[in-house]
Amino acid sequence: MTLLNKKYRTGALTIIATLSISLSAHSAQLIPAAPKIAASSYIIMDADTGTVIAEKKAHEKFPPASLTKMMTSYVTEDELTKGNISLNDQVLVSLKAWRTQGSRMFIKEGTQVKLESLLKGIIIQSGNDASVAMSEHIAGSETAFTSLMNQHAQLLGMENTKFSNATGLPHDDHYSSPYDLALLSQAIIRDFPQHYGIYSEKYFTYNNIRQPNRNKLLWRDKTVDGLKTGHTNAAGYCLVASAKRDGMRLITVVLGTKSDEARARESQKLLAYGFRFFRTHKLYEANKQLSLVKVWGGQKSQVRLGIADALAVTIPRGQAKGLKATMDIDTEVKAPVVAGQTYGTVRITLDGKEVKSVPLVALEAIEEGGFFKKLWDNIVLFFMGLIG
Repeated sequence: MTLLNKKYRTGALTIIATLSISLSAHSAQLIPAAPKIAASSYIIMDADTGTVIAEKKAHEKFPPASLTKMMTSYVTEDELTKGNISLNDQVLVSLKAWRTQGSRMFIKEGTQVKLESLLKGIIIQSGNDASVAMSEHIAGSETAFTSLMNQHAQLLGMENTKFSNATGLPHDDHYSSPYDLALLSQAIIRDFPQHYGIYSEKYFTYNNIRQPNRNKLLWRDKTVDGLKTGHTNAAGYCLVASAKRDGMRLITVVLGTKSDEARARESQKLLAYGFRFFRTHKLYEANKQLSLVKVWGGQKSQVRLGIADALAVTIPRGQAKGLKATMDIDTEVKAPVVAGQTYGTVRITLDGKEVKSVPLVALEAIEEGGFFKKLWDNIVLFFMGLIG
Protein backbone atom coordinates (compact mmCIF):
# COMPACT_ATOMS: atom_id res chain seq x y z
CA MET A 1 0.00 0.00 0.00
CA THR A 2 1.10 3.59 -0.60
CA LEU A 3 2.11 5.19 2.65
CA LEU A 4 4.48 8.07 2.20
CA ASN A 5 3.65 11.47 0.72
CA LYS A 6 6.46 13.98 0.30
CA LYS A 7 5.73 17.69 0.47
CA TYR A 8 8.56 19.91 -0.73
CA ARG A 9 8.23 23.50 0.38
CA THR A 10 9.99 26.46 -1.27
CA GLY A 11 8.22 29.68 -0.41
CA ALA A 12 4.57 29.24 -1.43
CA LEU A 13 5.32 26.36 -3.82
CA THR A 14 4.32 22.83 -2.80
CA ILE A 15 5.10 19.78 -4.91
CA ILE A 16 3.66 16.40 -3.85
CA ALA A 17 5.13 13.01 -4.77
CA THR A 18 4.62 9.49 -3.35
CA LEU A 19 6.66 6.54 -2.18
CA SER A 20 5.35 3.07 -1.49
CA ILE A 21 5.76 0.83 1.51
CA SER A 22 4.37 -2.63 2.05
CA LEU A 23 2.11 -3.33 5.04
CA SER A 24 -0.18 -6.24 5.63
CA ALA A 25 -3.71 -4.90 5.95
CA HIS A 26 -6.58 -6.70 7.62
CA SER A 27 -10.29 -6.10 7.69
CA ALA A 28 -11.51 -3.71 10.38
CA GLN A 29 -11.71 -5.25 13.84
CA LEU A 30 -13.65 -4.12 16.88
CA ILE A 31 -11.46 -3.39 19.92
CA PRO A 32 -12.98 -4.06 23.35
CA ALA A 33 -12.19 -2.07 26.46
CA ALA A 34 -9.27 -3.26 28.56
CA PRO A 35 -10.09 -6.07 30.97
CA LYS A 36 -10.98 -5.41 34.59
CA ILE A 37 -7.75 -5.66 36.59
CA ALA A 38 -7.69 -6.28 40.34
CA ALA A 39 -4.82 -3.90 41.07
CA SER A 40 -4.37 -0.39 42.43
CA SER A 41 -2.84 0.69 39.12
CA TYR A 42 -1.47 -0.78 35.91
CA ILE A 43 -0.17 -0.07 32.42
CA ILE A 44 0.48 -1.87 29.12
CA MET A 45 3.23 -0.32 27.00
CA ASP A 46 4.76 -1.38 23.71
CA ALA A 47 8.50 -1.66 24.37
CA ASP A 48 9.58 -0.48 20.91
CA THR A 49 7.27 2.45 20.34
CA GLY A 50 6.47 3.50 23.90
CA THR A 51 2.76 3.49 23.02
CA VAL A 52 0.48 3.10 26.03
CA ILE A 53 -2.20 0.56 25.11
CA ALA A 54 -4.15 0.67 28.38
CA GLU A 55 -3.64 2.12 31.84
CA LYS A 56 -5.17 2.91 35.21
CA LYS A 57 -3.64 5.59 37.43
CA ALA A 58 -0.44 5.18 35.42
CA HIS A 59 1.03 8.54 36.47
CA GLU A 60 0.12 8.40 40.14
CA LYS A 61 2.73 7.78 42.82
CA PHE A 62 2.88 4.44 44.62
CA PRO A 63 5.46 2.61 46.76
CA PRO A 64 7.40 0.39 44.30
CA ALA A 65 8.76 -2.15 46.81
CA SER A 66 11.44 -4.35 45.21
CA LEU A 67 10.66 -3.03 41.73
CA THR A 68 13.16 -0.42 42.94
CA LYS A 69 15.87 -2.97 42.22
CA MET A 70 15.30 -2.52 38.49
CA MET A 71 16.95 0.87 38.86
CA THR A 72 19.65 -0.64 41.08
CA SER A 73 20.45 -3.12 38.33
CA TYR A 74 20.10 -0.44 35.61
CA VAL A 75 22.71 1.76 37.30
CA THR A 76 24.96 -1.29 37.71
CA GLU A 77 24.60 -2.22 34.05
CA ASP A 78 25.35 1.37 33.05
CA GLU A 79 28.53 1.38 35.13
CA LEU A 80 29.53 -1.96 33.59
CA THR A 81 28.99 -0.61 30.07
CA LYS A 82 31.09 2.47 30.85
CA GLY A 83 33.90 0.26 32.15
CA ASN A 84 33.83 1.75 35.64
CA ILE A 85 33.28 -1.70 37.17
CA SER A 86 33.68 -5.29 36.00
CA LEU A 87 31.68 -8.48 36.40
CA ASN A 88 34.85 -9.98 37.89
CA ASP A 89 35.16 -7.33 40.64
CA GLN A 90 35.34 -8.76 44.15
CA VAL A 91 32.90 -6.81 46.32
CA LEU A 92 33.52 -6.59 50.06
CA VAL A 93 30.36 -7.18 52.10
CA SER A 94 29.86 -4.56 54.82
CA LEU A 95 28.12 -4.96 58.15
CA LYS A 96 25.25 -2.79 56.88
CA ALA A 97 24.74 -4.97 53.81
CA TRP A 98 24.82 -8.15 55.88
CA ARG A 99 22.27 -6.79 58.37
CA THR A 100 19.80 -5.54 55.75
CA GLN A 101 16.39 -7.08 56.39
CA GLY A 102 13.85 -8.54 53.97
CA SER A 103 14.56 -10.80 50.99
CA ARG A 104 18.20 -11.84 50.97
CA MET A 105 20.94 -13.41 48.90
CA PHE A 106 22.60 -14.53 52.16
CA ILE A 107 25.99 -12.92 51.69
CA LYS A 108 28.26 -12.76 54.76
CA GLU A 109 29.92 -9.76 56.38
CA GLY A 110 33.63 -9.46 55.66
CA THR A 111 33.56 -11.83 52.67
CA GLN A 112 34.14 -10.87 49.06
CA VAL A 113 31.50 -11.64 46.45
CA LYS A 114 31.96 -11.58 42.69
CA LEU A 115 30.05 -8.65 41.22
CA GLU A 116 28.38 -10.88 38.63
CA SER A 117 26.93 -12.98 41.45
CA LEU A 118 25.68 -9.86 43.22
CA LEU A 119 23.90 -8.69 40.06
CA LYS A 120 22.14 -12.05 39.79
CA GLY A 121 21.32 -11.92 43.50
CA ILE A 122 19.64 -8.55 42.96
CA ILE A 123 17.65 -9.53 39.88
CA ILE A 124 16.78 -13.20 40.49
CA GLN A 125 16.73 -13.47 44.29
CA SER A 126 15.69 -9.85 44.95
CA GLY A 127 18.41 -9.64 47.59
CA ASN A 128 18.28 -6.52 49.73
CA ASP A 129 21.70 -7.40 51.12
CA ALA A 130 23.08 -7.71 47.58
CA SER A 131 21.55 -4.34 46.61
CA VAL A 132 23.22 -2.54 49.50
CA ALA A 133 26.57 -4.21 48.84
CA MET A 134 26.38 -3.23 45.16
CA SER A 135 25.44 0.35 45.97
CA GLU A 136 28.38 0.71 48.36
CA HIS A 137 30.80 -0.79 45.84
CA ILE A 138 29.71 1.58 43.06
CA ALA A 139 29.16 4.85 44.94
CA GLY A 140 30.79 4.39 48.35
CA SER A 141 27.49 4.47 50.24
CA GLU A 142 23.84 3.64 49.65
CA THR A 143 22.96 7.33 50.08
CA ALA A 144 25.37 8.36 47.31
CA PHE A 145 24.07 5.55 45.11
CA THR A 146 20.48 6.75 45.44
CA SER A 147 21.65 10.09 44.05
CA LEU A 148 22.79 8.21 40.94
CA MET A 149 19.46 6.39 40.81
CA ASN A 150 17.54 9.67 40.85
CA GLN A 151 19.77 11.25 38.22
CA HIS A 152 19.14 8.31 35.90
CA ALA A 153 15.42 8.55 36.63
CA GLN A 154 15.45 12.18 35.50
CA LEU A 155 17.33 11.32 32.31
CA LEU A 156 14.78 8.61 31.51
CA GLY A 157 11.85 11.00 32.02
CA MET A 158 10.58 9.32 35.19
CA GLU A 159 8.77 12.42 36.45
CA ASN A 160 6.83 10.76 39.27
CA THR A 161 9.69 8.83 40.83
CA LYS A 162 12.02 9.38 43.75
CA PHE A 163 14.34 6.80 45.27
CA SER A 164 15.53 6.94 48.88
CA ASN A 165 17.26 3.55 48.97
CA ALA A 166 18.56 0.81 46.67
CA THR A 167 16.26 -1.94 47.95
CA GLY A 168 12.67 -0.71 47.95
CA LEU A 169 12.28 -1.12 51.70
CA PRO A 170 9.49 1.19 52.96
CA HIS A 171 10.33 4.90 53.15
CA ASP A 172 7.95 7.88 53.17
CA ASP A 173 9.92 9.65 50.41
CA HIS A 174 10.31 6.65 48.09
CA TYR A 175 7.82 6.27 45.23
CA SER A 176 7.27 5.63 41.53
CA SER A 177 4.43 5.22 39.03
CA PRO A 178 3.40 2.47 36.60
CA TYR A 179 4.35 4.68 33.64
CA ASP A 180 7.78 5.46 35.08
CA LEU A 181 8.46 1.79 35.82
CA ALA A 182 7.48 0.93 32.25
CA LEU A 183 9.95 3.57 30.99
CA LEU A 184 12.65 2.02 33.17
CA SER A 185 11.85 -1.46 31.86
CA GLN A 186 11.99 -0.16 28.30
CA ALA A 187 15.44 1.31 29.00
CA ILE A 188 16.76 -1.93 30.57
CA ILE A 189 15.70 -3.91 27.50
CA ARG A 190 16.93 -1.31 25.00
CA ASP A 191 20.16 -0.09 26.58
CA PHE A 192 21.69 -3.25 28.02
CA PRO A 193 20.56 -6.28 25.98
CA GLN A 194 23.77 -8.10 26.92
CA HIS A 195 22.55 -8.32 30.53
CA TYR A 196 18.83 -8.72 29.94
CA GLY A 197 18.98 -12.52 29.88
CA ILE A 198 19.48 -12.54 33.67
CA TYR A 199 15.87 -11.41 34.15
CA SER A 200 14.59 -14.66 32.63
CA GLU A 201 16.71 -17.01 34.76
CA LYS A 202 14.45 -19.12 36.98
CA TYR A 203 16.90 -20.03 39.75
CA PHE A 204 20.13 -18.79 41.29
CA THR A 205 22.22 -20.55 43.92
CA TYR A 206 24.57 -18.76 46.29
CA ASN A 207 26.08 -19.98 49.55
CA ASN A 208 24.49 -23.38 48.81
CA ILE A 209 21.04 -21.79 48.96
CA ARG A 210 18.96 -22.21 45.79
CA GLN A 211 16.24 -19.60 45.37
CA PRO A 212 13.65 -19.30 42.58
CA ASN A 213 12.82 -16.19 40.62
CA ARG A 214 9.55 -14.90 42.09
CA ASN A 215 8.14 -14.08 38.64
CA LYS A 216 5.68 -16.97 38.15
CA LEU A 217 5.09 -16.03 34.51
CA LEU A 218 8.55 -17.37 33.63
CA TRP A 219 7.12 -20.85 34.23
CA ARG A 220 3.69 -20.23 32.71
CA ASP A 221 4.45 -18.38 29.49
CA LYS A 222 7.52 -19.09 27.39
CA THR A 223 7.25 -15.67 25.73
CA VAL A 224 7.79 -13.89 29.08
CA ASP A 225 11.46 -13.10 29.79
CA GLY A 226 11.39 -10.54 32.62
CA LEU A 227 11.42 -8.42 34.65
CA LYS A 228 10.82 -8.07 38.43
CA THR A 229 8.48 -8.67 41.36
CA GLY A 230 7.96 -6.64 44.51
CA HIS A 231 6.04 -6.82 47.76
CA THR A 232 5.64 -4.88 50.96
CA ASN A 233 2.55 -4.36 53.12
CA ALA A 234 2.23 -0.81 51.80
CA ALA A 235 2.85 -1.65 48.13
CA GLY A 236 0.93 -4.91 47.93
CA TYR A 237 2.06 -7.53 45.42
CA CYS A 238 3.61 -5.95 42.32
CA LEU A 239 4.97 -7.28 39.04
CA VAL A 240 6.66 -5.81 35.99
CA ALA A 241 6.57 -8.30 33.12
CA SER A 242 7.73 -8.30 29.52
CA ALA A 243 6.95 -10.72 26.70
CA LYS A 244 7.74 -10.92 23.00
CA ARG A 245 5.44 -12.54 20.45
CA ASP A 246 5.69 -12.39 16.65
CA GLY A 247 8.25 -9.58 16.80
CA MET A 248 6.16 -7.41 19.15
CA ARG A 249 7.32 -6.79 22.73
CA LEU A 250 5.00 -5.59 25.47
CA ILE A 251 5.70 -4.38 29.01
CA THR A 252 3.08 -4.62 31.74
CA VAL A 253 3.18 -3.14 35.23
CA VAL A 254 0.69 -4.08 37.95
CA LEU A 255 0.86 -2.49 41.41
CA GLY A 256 -1.12 -3.23 44.54
CA THR A 257 -2.57 -6.67 43.95
CA LYS A 258 -3.55 -8.86 46.90
CA SER A 259 -1.34 -11.92 46.40
CA ASP A 260 1.56 -13.50 44.56
CA GLU A 261 -0.95 -15.39 42.43
CA ALA A 262 -3.02 -12.29 41.71
CA ARG A 263 -0.11 -10.25 40.33
CA ALA A 264 0.74 -13.08 37.91
CA ARG A 265 -2.89 -13.60 36.87
CA GLU A 266 -3.60 -9.89 36.29
CA SER A 267 -0.37 -9.49 34.31
CA GLN A 268 -1.41 -12.40 32.09
CA LYS A 269 -4.72 -10.66 31.39
CA LEU A 270 -2.93 -7.49 30.30
CA LEU A 271 -0.47 -9.33 28.06
CA ALA A 272 -3.26 -11.34 26.44
CA TYR A 273 -5.27 -8.17 25.75
CA GLY A 274 -2.31 -6.26 24.31
CA PHE A 275 -1.14 -9.02 21.98
CA ARG A 276 -4.67 -9.99 20.91
CA PHE A 277 -5.97 -6.56 19.94
CA PHE A 278 -2.92 -4.48 19.02
CA ARG A 279 -0.04 -4.74 16.60
CA THR A 280 3.23 -2.89 16.10
CA HIS A 281 4.05 -2.01 12.49
CA LYS A 282 7.68 -1.33 11.62
CA LEU A 283 7.56 1.32 8.92
CA TYR A 284 11.04 2.65 8.17
CA GLU A 285 14.55 1.58 9.06
CA ALA A 286 17.12 3.86 10.67
CA ASN A 287 19.63 5.62 8.39
CA LYS A 288 17.87 4.47 5.22
CA GLN A 289 17.30 7.00 2.45
CA LEU A 290 13.74 8.28 2.26
CA SER A 291 14.39 11.25 0.00
CA LEU A 292 17.02 13.12 -2.02
CA VAL A 293 17.06 16.92 -1.76
CA LYS A 294 18.93 19.56 -3.72
CA VAL A 295 21.90 21.14 -1.90
CA TRP A 296 22.74 24.73 -2.81
CA GLY A 297 26.39 25.76 -2.85
CA GLY A 298 27.73 22.34 -1.92
CA GLN A 299 30.44 20.00 -3.21
CA LYS A 300 27.60 17.53 -3.95
CA SER A 301 24.35 18.54 -5.60
CA GLN A 302 22.05 16.38 -3.45
CA VAL A 303 21.82 15.12 0.11
CA ARG A 304 20.21 11.89 1.32
CA LEU A 305 17.55 12.33 4.00
CA GLY A 306 16.22 9.69 6.39
CA ILE A 307 15.50 9.07 10.08
CA ALA A 308 18.03 8.49 12.85
CA ASP A 309 16.07 5.71 14.58
CA ALA A 310 13.79 3.00 13.22
CA LEU A 311 10.18 4.17 13.02
CA ALA A 312 7.35 1.94 14.21
CA VAL A 313 3.80 2.54 15.42
CA THR A 314 1.48 0.52 17.63
CA ILE A 315 -2.17 0.58 16.55
CA PRO A 316 -5.30 -1.55 16.98
CA ARG A 317 -5.27 -4.66 14.81
CA GLY A 318 -7.09 -4.38 11.51
CA GLN A 319 -6.53 -0.63 11.12
CA ALA A 320 -3.37 -0.65 8.98
CA LYS A 321 -5.35 0.66 5.99
CA GLY A 322 -5.84 3.93 7.84
CA LEU A 323 -2.10 4.57 8.21
CA LYS A 324 -0.58 7.40 6.16
CA ALA A 325 2.87 8.98 6.27
CA THR A 326 3.81 12.46 5.11
CA MET A 327 7.22 14.08 4.77
CA ASP A 328 7.45 17.86 5.07
CA ILE A 329 10.82 18.79 3.59
CA ASP A 330 12.75 22.06 3.53
CA THR A 331 14.09 22.22 -0.02
CA GLU A 332 16.26 25.29 0.53
CA VAL A 333 19.18 23.27 1.95
CA LYS A 334 22.44 25.19 1.86
CA ALA A 335 25.95 23.83 2.36
CA PRO A 336 27.62 23.05 4.64
CA VAL A 337 25.31 20.18 5.60
CA VAL A 338 25.97 18.45 8.92
CA ALA A 339 25.08 14.75 9.24
CA GLY A 340 22.13 14.42 11.63
CA GLN A 341 20.89 17.97 11.04
CA THR A 342 17.08 18.25 10.71
CA TYR A 343 15.62 19.21 7.34
CA GLY A 344 12.01 18.21 7.78
CA THR A 345 9.56 15.93 9.54
CA VAL A 346 8.01 12.52 8.95
CA ARG A 347 4.43 12.42 10.27
CA ILE A 348 2.40 9.25 10.71
CA THR A 349 -1.39 9.55 10.89
CA LEU A 350 -4.14 7.00 11.52
CA ASP A 351 -7.44 7.96 9.91
CA GLY A 352 -6.29 11.56 9.83
CA LYS A 353 -5.10 11.74 13.44
CA GLU A 354 -1.36 12.10 14.04
CA VAL A 355 0.09 9.20 16.02
CA LYS A 356 3.79 9.93 15.65
CA SER A 357 6.25 12.42 14.15
CA VAL A 358 10.02 12.23 13.90
CA PRO A 359 12.71 14.51 12.46
CA LEU A 360 13.91 13.96 8.90
CA VAL A 361 17.68 14.33 9.02
CA ALA A 362 20.70 14.45 6.71
CA LEU A 363 22.34 11.05 6.42
CA GLU A 364 25.66 12.52 5.29
CA ALA A 365 27.80 15.61 5.58
CA ILE A 366 28.37 17.86 2.56
CA GLU A 367 31.04 20.56 2.51
CA GLU A 368 30.71 23.93 0.79
CA GLY A 369 31.55 24.03 -2.91
CA GLY A 370 33.96 26.40 -4.64
CA PHE A 371 33.48 30.13 -5.15
CA PHE A 372 31.84 29.89 -8.59
CA LYS A 373 29.55 27.04 -7.51
CA LYS A 374 28.25 29.07 -4.57
CA LEU A 375 27.93 32.22 -6.72
CA TRP A 376 25.92 30.44 -9.41
CA ASP A 377 23.60 28.73 -6.89
CA ASN A 378 22.96 32.03 -5.11
CA ILE A 379 21.98 33.65 -8.44
CA VAL A 380 19.60 30.77 -9.19
CA LEU A 381 18.07 31.01 -5.71
CA PHE A 382 17.60 34.76 -6.16
CA PHE A 383 15.62 34.39 -9.39
CA MET A 384 13.65 31.45 -7.97
CA GLY A 385 12.65 33.70 -5.12
CA LEU A 386 11.44 36.35 -7.55
CA ILE A 387 9.40 33.76 -9.47
CA GLY A 388 8.03 32.24 -6.28
